[in-house]
Amino acid sequence: MSWRRLSAIVLKELRQLRRDRISLAMILGIPVMQLVLFGFAINLNLRGLQAAVADQAGTAGSRALVLDMVATGVIEPAAAADTPQQLMTMLRRGEISVGIVIPPDFERRRIDGREAVQVLVDGSDTVVQGAALQLAQMPLTPTPAAASPTDTRGPPSGQISVVAFYNPERRSPVNIVPGLIGVILTMTMVMFTGVAIVRERERGNMELLMATPLSRSELMIGKVLPYAVIGLLQTTVVLALGVWLFQVPIRGSVLDVYIAAVLLILANLTLGLLISTKAQSQFQAMQMTFFVFLPSILLSGFMFPFAGMPRAVQWLAEVLPLTHFLRLIRGVMLRGARLWELWPDVLALVVFTAVMMTLAVLRFRKRLD
Repeated sequence: MSWRRLSAIVLKELRQLRRDRISLAMILGIPVMQLVLFGFAINLNLRGLQAAVADQAGTAGSRALVLDMVATGVIEPAAAADTPQQLMTMLRRGEISVGIVIPPDFERRRIDGREAVQVLVDGSDTVVQGAALQLAQMPLTPTPAAASPTDTRGPPSGQISVVAFYNPERRSPVNIVPGLIGVILTMTMVMFTGVAIVRERERGNMELLMATPLSRSELMIGKVLPYAVIGLLQTTVVLALGVWLFQVPIRGSVLDVYIAAVLLILANLTLGLLISTKAQSQFQAMQMTFFVFLPSILLSGFMFPFAGMPRAVQWLAEVLPLTHFLRLIRGVMLRGARLWELWPDVLALVVFTAVMMTLAVLRFRKRLD
């Protein structure tokens, strides 16, 4: 072995790597991203759950109880309600994760030791159920008027009950399978279109395609549509297996499920097209796809609780299509919500798709003119 020839090839690879800015960014960016995501953004101690209170008692004791619950940090008041039915509507629409019902005879129930408060929980997220159970451990301290100065008995237990809707058995597949639809579509759709234009360029077919009467927009849309059909096929397979193998319910409209899937498919395909116009090779396109896929998995709420992340990280997660799709698919499949009730997330996916498609077409023109 010649060390001179060996050192020459090593030096050549280092110089080539230095010129490959995308690979260099991945070498430095992935460790930094993982450190920040795992060390700063991901927090398994769930806090700040969006909550609403239906205080039908309106007494000093009921108001004090709500303040004590908020002081735990588990919940954060996001809305007010007059009846339990309004809380149920908010839960179905995904506006809140926890609803607190305080009945009109709260004080009498508290004194008698009966169930005095109900905590309604969105069970489509099993982590939320676990966090809400902390509220059930809170004691209901008797009011000074009702308590005797010499009474040394502790407050009665079991006066706060937790009622979990949509997944009371806390079965993990019910929570995971709908999210897997989004994860699979994100991974495959971005990857497929990420290499689409690069592959045509490497094979020398791009010049031939551009010589045809096709416009650039028609060419890019034509590259996208076949993969959209593949995405719908993948959605059907996951849905069928989820229902058959894991008994995952579909409480909402199946049409709404497919519309939500189409929205995510188009968002990911346009993102992949933008990556394809930037990458110089299929290998670079795969690297950039991974750079998008990792934050989507970790920050969207699929693996780790969204509410436990710092506020700045939550704002970053709102840019990711998977974040909005998870809200849509869990709302439709598990809570039986209609798609129009979840319109903010629908609008977010539509806007994302429009922006990514516009940027991809503009960059495609710039690269090929």
